[in-house]
Amino acid sequence: MNWSRNSPDGRRPVGGARTLGARSLGAPATETLSRHFELPLDQQPAAENWVNHGERTPRAARRASSVVLLRDGTHGVETYLGYRRGNSPLGAIAFPGGSEEHDDDAAVAWFGPTPGQWAQKLGILDHREARARIVCAARELFEETGVLLAGADELSVLENCSSREWMELRQAVAEQDLSFGELLNGRGLGLRTDLLRPLARWFSPDFAHRRFDTWYFAAAMPVRQQASLLDGKGTWAAWKSAAALLEERSTTVLGDEVAHRDTVGKTLSQTTVPAVEVILEKIATTRGTIAYLAHRRELRTFHPQLVDAGGEFVLEVSVSTASEGGICWRSR
Repeated sequence: MNWSRNSPDGRRPVGGARTLGARSLGAPATETLSRHFELPLDQQPAAENWVNHGERTPRAARRASSVVLLRDGTHGVETYLGYRRGNSPLGAIAFPGGSEEHDDDAAVAWFGPTPGQWAQKLGILDHREARARIVCAARELFEETGVLLAGADELSVLENCSSREWMELRQAVAEQDLSFGELLNGRGLGLRTDLLRPLARWFSPDFAHRRFDTWYFAAAMPVRQQASLLDGKGTWAAWKSAAALLEERSTTVLGDEVAHRDTVGKTLSQTTVPAVEVILEKIATTRGTIAYLAHRRELRTFHPQLVDAGGEFVLEVSVSTASEGGICWRSR
């Protein structure tokens, strides 16, 4: 992964990559930079096929949600990562998440911002779609980690939901034998939507065979709950210091620890997607979980583009430098 100024020198857009950053008269001085991320090996055949057969219509992106679970650790803020098999659009090593299900837009007990308020915040016109995004995030988090962002009222959060009974409920929801709404309503629980913070929206690259339109959210690990693998499905998950992961990003330490064929001997960039790396970078620079969640951020949409950089395919995301210094991510 590296930085370069947006110019035709040394790189060639593939499949419609665009150049951003025109400066308008009287606007603050800005410069657009290109962030290049290594293309994971399992994505290279799809990228080559996309180029060899010419630009085509991308496959439809399925709506998805992902939750960045956070807690304070001795080496900075930690986040919960897990292994995902099957060339997941979220990455082989990723935050909890997944695609929407048909009943995620069904009405459930609800505390915190309303679906209409979430729609306005996320820039979604359809309130039911906004509700589905939030329910999907909470449901996937529960299925994959056992963490349930729900309570009996707007001030409470469920405690001690790590028993064998709760594991069986997770399995039933994951297998769609029990809907998430039925789980909540049957126990007099409502979603604590105020515990979620939206981070950004990311689209999978156009060439990908499986594409997600993913909203990333963040949440603090609830007190008196524990994160754990789903019996029969999960194979690896762990709390990791974001700062430590970035210090070792050029090594294969994490991939070797996960110990799967598609992770062993591979670096962070080779086992995940740009969204995960970008979010980890932000987490690593924060003072703590509360500070990260309280930070006021502009919600942006990102769509990594396939670029030929000197004969090598990379994923490109554009950013702009603002006059007040630092770098702000710019939507595509």
